[in-house]
Amino acid sequence: MKKFVRIIPVNKLPEFQKRLGKWYRKNYRRLPWRETTDPYHIWVSEVMLQQTQVNTVLNYYSDFIRKYPDIHSLASADLQQVLKSWELLGYYGRARNLHKAAGIVAERFQGYVPVEYSQFRQLPGVGEYIAAAVSSLAFNAPYPVLDGNVKRVLARLFTIKEPVQRSSAYKLFRQAAAYIFDPDNPGQFNQAMMELGAVICRPRNPQCAVCPVLTFCQAYATGRQQDYPKKVARPKTPQYRIAV
Repeated sequence: MKKFVRIIPVNKLPEFQKRLGKWYRKNYRRLPWRETTDPYHIWVSEVMLQQTQVNTVLNYYSDFIRKYPDIHSLASADLQQVLKSWELLGYYGRARNLHKAAGIVAERFQGYVPVEYSQFRQLPGVGEYIAAAVSSLAFNAPYPVLDGNVKRVLARLFTIKEPVQRSSAYKLFRQAAAYIFDPDNPGQFNQAMMELGAVICRPRNPQCAVCPVLTFCQAYATGRQQDYPKKVARPKTPQYRIAV
């Protein structure tokens, strides 16, 4: 396992965090789940956003919250009706787990999303990313998030050479995220990192000229933005000529 290299000096971290936060407050996209601190609503949005684009989720989120405005309404709803509300979003296991988790929260926690990270993490469908996202955005708890957008930003900032989809690289990216994390503004920092990856530090043609943390980026400094994040090349699908 390669060690994480702290390219950004410790004394420069406050400036990095300040620039990122200022950019986010001025430029963030106005999305409905960003206009609330309700942990249930944030939880629903994060589940929907897994493997689904923002524009698609926008068409479902508000309707879902209207039908199931709180934990109790979701927990008492028929699963088939919940799946119907989820129709065409795909990955229906997300909806099943959310419905099951709502039942547990309604029964064990009186309908309140657990503030304690470890308790929330034990619920069905709640992995490290969702637990960190909801905890930081709703409760301002100091847990850095690590999704695809954040990993791409980190890979370019620190020129991380480990392939991003390799499981052995997870610890490296987690160390990098923790190193630059702003514990005084955890929710805003996490949102800013995700937003930076989504709209500026894009997979192709990153908008480096308007990046608020450009001067900290090692990939930009060496002109290798498109080389990161590193990925393991997928084997080509074999083609066979046959006669029937």
